[in-house]
Amino acid sequence: MDLAFLSSTMLTLIAAIPMTLALFALSVSLGGMLALVVVWMRVGGNPVLAAIAKGYIFVFRGSPLLIQMFLIFYGLAQFSVIRYGPLWPLLREPFVCAVLSLALCTAGYSAEIFRGGIRAVSAKDIEAARSIGMSGPLLVRRILAPIAFRHALPAYSTEIVLMMKSTALASLVTVWEVTGVAQRLIHQTYRTMEVFLCAALIYLALNFIVLQALGLLEHRLSRHLRPVPGGR
Repeated sequence: MDLAFLSSTMLTLIAAIPMTLALFALSVSLGGMLALVVVWMRVGGNPVLAAIAKGYIFVFRGSPLLIQMFLIFYGLAQFSVIRYGPLWPLLREPFVCAVLSLALCTAGYSAEIFRGGIRAVSAKDIEAARSIGMSGPLLVRRILAPIAFRHALPAYSTEIVLMMKSTALASLVTVWEVTGVAQRLIHQTYRTMEVFLCAALIYLALNFIVLQALGLLEHRLSRHLRPVPGGR
């Protein structure tokens, strides 16, 4: 085993981690905010908005992320209203297109996860909040959102981990994150096994950190569900 090559490869790939983290953080943040809008449309009671939300979820859950990314990166330039519009300086950038496609995709999955969390909230909790005079926004902030998020967190954790791994697809639209740099090294050295092994270790480390952080959050949110030491 060539330890010198492995160490140099690992250092080269580590230098690309900030790009991977930027893709991950922006796509998860934007996707999460969009998912809240979609789930509000889905459960808000307006049949037109609910139909739009269902269509959005169907499209982005039912088609491959790679095709969505290619359509955004290569397809938007086909429309003159976009190519000559004010947003074109942003939309022609591979990084922006990668973030946009990742965010749109994860929003479809996250919206359904959040909807499941909302449906898990007991009707008794809502009735109790209304009985003491809680208004709609206060009920959502104090009762509905915390309980729904706690129920949704295990499934949402899986979606977040999948998003970390999905950032690897950005290399196909010339974004030089960890996988993109790994592929470039392979083209230069023809040493596929060692390079991809280093890349896999980096993704494992990143996902381990993410899972630990989410586990701590879930532990904190469920403190009231654990038995009190010395209690009965």
